[in-house]
Amino acid sequence: MTSTLEDIDTPHSLAPEWMRARPAVRASAGRKYAAELIGTFFLVFTAGISVITHNALAPLGIGAVLVAMIYAGGHISGGHYNPAVTMAVLVRGRIGALDAVAYWVAQLVGGLLAAAAVAGEARRALTAAPSLSGHAMTTAAVAELLFTFALCYVVLNVATSRDHPANSFYGVAVGFTVAAGVIAVGGVSGGVFNPAITLATTVLGLFTWSTLWVYVVVQLVAGAAAGSVFLALNPEDK
Repeated sequence: MTSTLEDIDTPHSLAPEWMRARPAVRASAGRKYAAELIGTFFLVFTAGISVITHNALAPLGIGAVLVAMIYAGGHISGGHYNPAVTMAVLVRGRIGALDAVAYWVAQLVGGLLAAAAVAGEARRALTAAPSLSGHAMTTAAVAELLFTFALCYVVLNVATSRDHPANSFYGVAVGFTVAAGVIAVGGVSGGVFNPAITLATTVLGLFTWSTLWVYVVVQLVAGAAAGSVFLALNPEDK
């Protein structure tokens, strides 16, 4: 079935233009996945190289690159760049299960490619992974849960709500949510909020593999919770 430009304006989708699939994108899903891979790559690379080199402006850099990548690829894929965000959008009902799995694969591949690039650029700066356990692990998990939820909640409200059919603030809102989270709890949990970054930083040796599984589960639960809360607060917005 061919799509027309008129299809975009029909009532079936009230999401902003950048969150809706354009005709060409619907004909080539590969473009969405490529956009997710590229955006996740630059997000993870910025996070990894900033942390490894102990850059004091890491939170600002991570938030800024996320803003840039959302504006660059949001109109193609929705600009998730985060499996937890994809989980939230899946629960919210704006993406199908097969598409979500493909997004996750693209995001994780992008994250691993970025990890390889960071390792090549800053191998000498790698240090032993901190081992979190007991109270420290619980505290870190709660921090990741709260700010991953905040991130996903912001994405759903600024990018998929029918109350914002067209806006220009979604990228700034999402990017600064990440920056705020990293500044607030970066010293507690590392300020990850993203399973793709968690995997990449574990491969780089910044986290232990036992920490990886706790973070990934917490982050995906936060994404699902954000999707459920959005639907509960916006019952007419489906």
